[in-house]
Amino acid sequence: MKAIYNNGEVRTLPEEEETHVIRHTAAHIMAQAILRLHPDAKFAYGPATERGFYYDVDLGGEKLSDEDLAAIEAEMAKITKENLPVKTYELPRPEAIRLMEERGEVYKVEHIGDLPEDARITFYQQGDYIDMCVGPHLTYTKALKAFKITGQSGAYWKNDSENKMLTRINGVAFRNADELKAWETEQAEARARDHRKIGKEMQLFMTDDLVGRGLPMFLPKGYTLWQILENYIKEKERRLGYLHVMTPCVGTVDLYRTSGHWDHYKDNMFPPMQVEDEEYVLRPMNCPHHMRIYANRPRSYRNLPLRIGEIAHDFRYEASGTLKGIERARHFCQNDAHLFVTPDQIKDEIASVCDLIFEAYKDFNITDYRCVLSLRDPEDKKKYHDDDEMWNTAENALREVLNELKLDYTEEIGEAAFYGPKLDVNVKPAVGAEYTLSTCQLDFCLPARFELTYIDQNGTEKTPVVIHRAILGSLDRFMAYLIEETKGRFPVWLSPVQVKVLPVSEKFMDYASECCEALLDAGFRAELDERNEKIGYKIREAQQVERVPYMLIIGQKETDAKNVTYRNRDTGESTTSSMEEFMELLRQR
Repeated sequence: MKAIYNNGEVRTLPEEEETHVIRHTAAHIMAQAILRLHPDAKFAYGPATERGFYYDVDLGGEKLSDEDLAAIEAEMAKITKENLPVKTYELPRPEAIRLMEERGEVYKVEHIGDLPEDARITFYQQGDYIDMCVGPHLTYTKALKAFKITGQSGAYWKNDSENKMLTRINGVAFRNADELKAWETEQAEARARDHRKIGKEMQLFMTDDLVGRGLPMFLPKGYTLWQILENYIKEKERRLGYLHVMTPCVGTVDLYRTSGHWDHYKDNMFPPMQVEDEEYVLRPMNCPHHMRIYANRPRSYRNLPLRIGEIAHDFRYEASGTLKGIERARHFCQNDAHLFVTPDQIKDEIASVCDLIFEAYKDFNITDYRCVLSLRDPEDKKKYHDDDEMWNTAENALREVLNELKLDYTEEIGEAAFYGPKLDVNVKPAVGAEYTLSTCQLDFCLPARFELTYIDQNGTEKTPVVIHRAILGSLDRFMAYLIEETKGRFPVWLSPVQVKVLPVSEKFMDYASECCEALLDAGFRAELDERNEKIGYKIREAQQVERVPYMLIIGQKETDAKNVTYRNRDTGESTTSSMEEFMELLRQR
């Protein structure tokens, strides 16, 4: 496959670059199709991305329907069949501005103004469509063979909420039809696993616009699962000496000024609330509160390490287009903890955190993950606390610990927290891109900002080091991950309802009720289906919709023999046994 570069040179593309150039060209062809159908459209940015391409477009307030998107895709197909040649040329800045002004491209004119004075300004043209771009692009439109428009969302010009909201039209493009078909198969699997769909079917959680977007509410079965996760991790932490606390969901703006979050993170926070003579904000994280707990009384080296844990409610301002069920919301609960340590305790405490992470992963059968040492970008003085010595000390200390632990990891620049480097454990879900589940962060910054101290062996006042860590991340996102990995078919120990007791008819209700009570008395999560429905309907609903691991079928023979017949959700097989044998089976699962 050949591509044309902005110097006019035509070259055969290396295979690893093909997809990027294909998607880049697809964005231009889509823009040409949009312009044919919506002549007043103004175009902002239209890049290729890791997962496809998009173009941000000002449609003058016009709202696109699904039919409009389908029409754009059809027009793209026409343009590819026209096999228009793609040409490139360069213009001096004044001529480039004049060309874009003549075409009404106000966003391109503004973009030219943002470019360095010595920047080359190149254009690509296919038919009557001209776009300012650095390329490269395919040489003919017919070379784009497999593409699809996938949807639309809102996007601010230059990603700045002070600017106008544009329409972002998204698409995917591939080298051939087979790759597109494979992507469509993956998308079908993603839809089948989508935690929002399964959560609705299983009645785990809900959202309501009147309550607010991005503010999920857990229904009884979902909250049961949430509590199982909470109890699981708290018990693990208690055995390791963690002390659990509960802190408010709000704090003063001064609290976040002291921590540095106000300078580095306020765009991700909800706006302040005026209460008498103070300003408060919903907290986006819990470390400032825990710093104040540490500062509540004098500390000695004998008190360290001090491990403060909390399942804490946090609130972050997320753009509505990024919200996704309980995976990404404006309210969530972190499995958070802060470990206050002396410098010589860093290695052992980080090792203990890593052990806890991987122990939890084993319990939840999480095997596809990788470790990342997330470092600051030293050139970005706005995003990160500006203290080179502190950063060098923290990054070297964390790197040294990870090496001593013999962990396999990669290093990524620009992914650190604003106050310190971190170990991120990124999971690869069954479908979609990887994301961070667990984290362990080393912080020399916040303890100093809060003037935290302890008295060392020599009676000298020292500043502790803080390790921020989250094992399950947020319980909400972790639950979403589990739902999508298992398709809602949780193992017995995790299932909100472990056994559904199903009487064949009302005349067997008394014995069915006895069975359900026996299960509840033994500590199992059981429900009795008292509805006057056919047994086949009850079984299908319990097995396929509610995804209950075991169903007890109670009919005449079970009532007469005082035993049970249980049906396995995963195999569909039915087995008759005593109640004691069945409960022993549950205990082993």
